[in-house]
Amino acid sequence: MPELSHRRRLLVLAICCMSLLIVSLDNTVLNVALPAVQRDLHASTAGLQWTIDAYTLVLAALLMLAGSTADRIGRRKVFMAGLVLFSAGSLLCSLAPTLELLIAARMVQAVGGSMLNPVAMSIITNTFTDPRERARAIGAWGAVVGISMAAGPLVGGVLVESVGWRSIFWLNLPVGLAALLLTLRFVPESRAPKARRPDPVGQVLVIALFGSLTYAIIEAPTAGAATSLPFGAVALAALAALLIYEPRREEPLVDLRFFRSAPFTGATVIAVSAFAALGGFLFLSTLYLQNVRGLDALHAGLWMLPMALPTFLCAPLSGRLVGSTGPRLPLVVAGAAMTASGVLFAAFDAETSDGTLFLGYLLFGIGFGFVNAPITNTAVSGMPRAQAGVAAAVASTSRQLGQTLGVAVVGALLAAGVGSSSYREAFVSAATPGWWVLTACGLTVLTVGAATTGPWARGTADRAAARLGAEEIREAVGAPGRR
Repeated sequence: MPELSHRRRLLVLAICCMSLLIVSLDNTVLNVALPAVQRDLHASTAGLQWTIDAYTLVLAALLMLAGSTADRIGRRKVFMAGLVLFSAGSLLCSLAPTLELLIAARMVQAVGGSMLNPVAMSIITNTFTDPRERARAIGAWGAVVGISMAAGPLVGGVLVESVGWRSIFWLNLPVGLAALLLTLRFVPESRAPKARRPDPVGQVLVIALFGSLTYAIIEAPTAGAATSLPFGAVALAALAALLIYEPRREEPLVDLRFFRSAPFTGATVIAVSAFAALGGFLFLSTLYLQNVRGLDALHAGLWMLPMALPTFLCAPLSGRLVGSTGPRLPLVVAGAAMTASGVLFAAFDAETSDGTLFLGYLLFGIGFGFVNAPITNTAVSGMPRAQAGVAAAVASTSRQLGQTLGVAVVGALLAAGVGSSSYREAFVSAATPGWWVLTACGLTVLTVGAATTGPWARGTADRAAARLGAEEIREAVGAPGRR
């Protein structure tokens, strides 16, 4: 990628942030619309889970493929294809007459979305080469998630109440078109110096792992063990096959050498935990506010502002802290706040009081606002620039896998707890196991964040990056290398 002026770099950042905005806004707006979708399309709790997880599951399964493909054939080319597919999928979602077709359209959206966020992060990484400038750019990127969380519930509430839930997907069309035209005009093409070969076997194994695991969790409360256990076995077999097959490939889909770096491994675990907490939190909150408290979509969106605004305000602060002091402080703050929020709901039934509900939302918003920037920065920092797309894709995959599992696990626990009881009467007690799961996610962020950001961890990152860089040099000159 050619060296760009400061103004041009900021414009590239803004274009990449537009892609994140439509993807993030789509998720937050949809959560507010879930009860309306449930009523209109006669969906069960499992149906609502699939409305969210069909998107995040396909996204998680294809992100690494999209990242490596973009490094190979051109990041701008793949990014633009993603914008077209995501916009087309959004249009199909708005026209879906049944739940099954809505889920299918969400999967089309996800194919496009898989080409957006990791590729945009790779573009940002290769545009902002100075570590401090990159950290600030990633902080701004993270702030877009806060903007979507702040605007999404309100915008979604207004649209659902005034026009209907289908209108929430119309938001993506003008933003997607504008981002497409701006990308064509201002974003330069870039690719890795050495093209990576496709890994179809690894891709099939990843799809089998994520798909079977999610199906087993979501369907367990209704289908029973006889149906869900075989899918769990398929997931374990796919995982074992990945661990055996991928290290044997010269250019694997999942480069397990990245995980020799403790900060990278920690960032992956933290991403899964933090986004599992986010997915579960939004799912429980939306159903509680509208189906139990009886609020309309707009007022439910207003109730989510105590969570959304701190996320928006804390994300850029977290980015600056990562740039100046490193990732440990933001991760500790994030883990502590998310854990406290989970305990408030799990042990003290925060839903039953306006004051504790407000505090629980506030704490979670602070925690999630601080967690995103250190995840992204740690995942791509120290990695050779030629591997930026794959490294960013692993981090993005971890986020989407976490959100998929959060909705699947929390939704399954909720469905099992409610059973045949009255939904409104049983919700608070049925949701308690889910809140404890979210508390465990917060504790994981706290402990893993503290453990993988010290001098020992940085030493493992330096050694892993040196090995990766040395092997890239050997491959570039045609010399043999060792794994």
